[in-house]
Amino acid sequence: MHPYRTHSCGALSLAHKDQTVRLSGWVHRKRDHGNLLFVDLRDHYGMTQCVLQMGGADFEIAESVRLESVVTVTGKVVERTPETKNASMATGEIELVVDTFALESAAQPLPLQVNSDQEFPEDTRLRYRFLDLRREKMHKNIVLRSQIISSLRRRMTDQGFLEIQTPILTASSPEGARDFLVPSRLHPGKFYALPQAPQQFKQLLMVSGFDKYFQIAPCFRDEDARADRSPGEFYQLDMEMAFATQEDVFQAIEPVLHDVFQEFAGNRHVSPAPFKRIPYREAMLTYGSDKPDLRNPLLIFELSDFFKGSAVAIFANAVASGQVVRGIQGKGAAQKPRSFFEKLNAWSQEIGAPGLGYLIFLEGETKGPLAKFLSADQIDELKNKTGCGVGDVLFFVCHDEGMAAKLAGAVRTKLGQELELIKQDSFEFCWVIDFPMYELSEDTGKIDFSHNPFSMPQGGLEALETQDPLTINAYQYDIVCNGIELCSGAIRNHSPDIMYKAFEVAGYGRETVEKEFGGMLSAFKFGAPPHGGCAPGIDRMVMLLADEPNLREIVAFPLNQKAEDLLLGAPGEVRDTQLEELHIRVKLPLLQK
Repeated sequence: MHPYRTHSCGALSLAHKDQTVRLSGWVHRKRDHGNLLFVDLRDHYGMTQCVLQMGGADFEIAESVRLESVVTVTGKVVERTPETKNASMATGEIELVVDTFALESAAQPLPLQVNSDQEFPEDTRLRYRFLDLRREKMHKNIVLRSQIISSLRRRMTDQGFLEIQTPILTASSPEGARDFLVPSRLHPGKFYALPQAPQQFKQLLMVSGFDKYFQIAPCFRDEDARADRSPGEFYQLDMEMAFATQEDVFQAIEPVLHDVFQEFAGNRHVSPAPFKRIPYREAMLTYGSDKPDLRNPLLIFELSDFFKGSAVAIFANAVASGQVVRGIQGKGAAQKPRSFFEKLNAWSQEIGAPGLGYLIFLEGETKGPLAKFLSADQIDELKNKTGCGVGDVLFFVCHDEGMAAKLAGAVRTKLGQELELIKQDSFEFCWVIDFPMYELSEDTGKIDFSHNPFSMPQGGLEALETQDPLTINAYQYDIVCNGIELCSGAIRNHSPDIMYKAFEVAGYGRETVEKEFGGMLSAFKFGAPPHGGCAPGIDRMVMLLADEPNLREIVAFPLNQKAEDLLLGAPGEVRDTQLEELHIRVKLPLLQK
């Protein structure tokens, strides 16, 4: 017989009745019934109830052992009596009558309970993460993460994508976030950087003649923590295709994401492919966000022309000065009490709006602060424009275009939540497409790149030479699920001439481009295929499928909000000899000396 186990703790059933077996695992729970001691033994696979009778040789050992100690038990599988069978356990029809009970590793008193759903402070959970991961929910989340990654990998391989690993030690590049730098011992004063993404390498692979690339790629960015973003590292399904159009990328990645979500969604709905395509400007107008949550049925409408020159002076004057007016549906809100509107108005002021105007559409009348300024025909026109009817409320925001979109989007989300209109148990995907190539910088007022400077501009070189830069769109796209951006992607600018011109429009000279991106630019001069791709975030996918609001619930060993590993003590000080080898002297801020 194996020294530790013949079966796992989740394997035994009535088929094993009367067999002598051996199990090993953690003591999950104990119940002392006087002459009988029940021990629930747990391992990775499940749980088995074990029974020891008073007077047995190992009864006292089992009675004194602490929870979470590791033990090995040997005994006979017996059928439980009908009244003690547990349908909620996979092994609930049997129990193990223990002959021998061996303590493999004793546990000290626990800083957090494993067999409980009790909440514990995050620092405690991270400091004792090995205990936290034993808890049922956390254990399931990490298993789910592994299964999702395996499914993604299998589906990409089945489509002919080749998994290739790209370097972890690379060069620093200006990609928007801070790099993690690694000093070089062999090259004093020089540094490697951990990759923020494999962007340049995957494009170089396309230039190298590989047709379809992917990897489960670790990415490193020295950013502040958020609920959906680790302060140090994250993983993405990185992919790239040669000789690909935007639609080719969509057709490659849509079935992968749809089928993975379908596989792990349980009874939750997954929007079918092809996913809805929403141009960026439409998304900002209709949903108030470039990450629209399509579970929310409420829509936003452009009403500036309607109020231009109207009797609603506050809106008419604002429109005359260049501001815009947006209307947000409030389906079914007409019966809400006055306090609902007062609280909503106070909330809107907290987020930067001067207040919320509104019209309440009732049977035979319209109420609200703006009603007296509008004729019956105008009210009917508003209803027709916005799809509002009796029982609905139409809310208004007024501001400059950018802020109006932001405020209207926030109001739409707030109304969806307050009116309980957001569909639960549903995954609603969409592509946001046609992002603007350029925008006016808020700091300088000059033309600058809107998003990814390496995207191919729609219209190519001709558009760059003949169009107003602010009218040029890029072949750039995001995939969004339930209001969460899963990834950005683009058809890349593979032409040196177009790249030089694209940077020139944004005020960057040829020398700057060659200095910052010389390696990739050089490769493009030796024959580069048209190519494109994207990189859905694995952490965010797992968060959605696990229904977890915080990334630290689906990562095995995350950093805390301060980017610290409380378990192993990183970041930590290093020995002086290590600094000497790296030719580094530490200069602390004055407050830390």
